[in-house]
Amino acid sequence: MDGTRVFELKVGAFILLGIVILFIIVFSIGDINLSKSGYKIRVTFNFANGLAASAPVRLAGVDVGHIQAVRIMYDEIDKRTKAEVSAWVYEDTKIGEDAKITINTLGLLGEKYMEISVGTPGKPILKPNDIIAGKDPMPMEKITEDLADLSDSVKEIVGKLKKGEGTIGKLLVEDVVYNDLKATAANFKEFSEDIKKHPWKVLAKPRGDK
Repeated sequence: MDGTRVFELKVGAFILLGIVILFIIVFSIGDINLSKSGYKIRVTFNFANGLAASAPVRLAGVDVGHIQAVRIMYDEIDKRTKAEVSAWVYEDTKIGEDAKITINTLGLLGEKYMEISVGTPGKPILKPNDIIAGKDPMPMEKITEDLADLSDSVKEIVGKLKKGEGTIGKLLVEDVVYNDLKATAANFKEFSEDIKKHPWKVLAKPRGDK
């Protein structure tokens, strides 16, 4: 074997070794363990809220798998279009048939992930390829609308208070009501001090006596 052939073999072996090392690093960073076996479950949502493939799957807050795919499907029973999420979970992951499955966000604006509750003890466990309905997350548009409605309600209440409408409004704008409340509070304070100083005398005083 000549020197050129030996050199080519060494270069090829070096490149192959580099590919193997790169392969190991990539899968380590991606937290993918090829030695672990698992199974797939399907979860339906009316609103997937931006959940995408490769997103984490967590059970009781612990990573147990990842999202394989998210697709649109038509539910013949409900007669409506839904989002179907295919999730791969570790083989030792036990999910109850009544488990609550939601879509959460890591942080305020972080990555979307699927959260699974443990379910009720004693309930049957999901089997591979079983399908379960998830709990739809609230769209951000809905949250924004609710906040806007709340803001309008607060503005309306403040406006009524400024105009003196309602009992609280009258307390804020009418001096007579304010003065009456102030006098009542002063009388109550005086009565409390009398009780502390002369409890038996105050309690024995006939009603109507000053």
